[in-house]
Amino acid sequence: QVQLVESGGGLVQAGGSLRLSCAASGRTFSSYAMGWFRQAPGKEREFVAAIKWSDGNTYYADSVKDRFTISRDNAKNTNTVYLQMNILKPEDTAVYYCAAGDSDTLSFRSWGQGTQVTVSS
Repeated sequence: QVQLVESGGGLVQAGGSLRLSCAASGRTFSSYAMGWFRQAPGKEREFVAAIKWSDGNTYYADSVKDRFTISRDNAKNTNTVYLQMNILKPEDTAVYYCAAGDSDTLSFRSWGQGTQVTVSS
C-alpha cells in the first residue's frame, strides 16, 4: 500500500507560482507512475500531469502544458514528486490530489488527501 501526503497549496495572485510536493511511502516505486489531478467546485476530478518513476517520462493536460512541470526526486529514502505551477490562472483554482498507480497503463489507485490551490484575479 502506498501512502501519499501533499503539501504546498495556498493562495496566489494570477500570474504567480506555487510548488506542490507529494511525499510517497509504503513500497518501492520502480514500476510506478505518479500523477497530479485536480477538482474544482462543481466539476469532476481531472488529470493534470504524470511522471513514470522508472524513466522520468512526463505527461500533461493541454490546459497546463508549458505552465506546469512535474518532476521526481527518487534519491534513496526520498520518494517525492513535485508540481511546479507557473503563470497561474483563476481557472487553476481547485483541490489538487497526488496519485500513484501503474506505469504501463497510467491508471491510478492510491490517492492523497488533497491540497487547496486558490488563484485570485
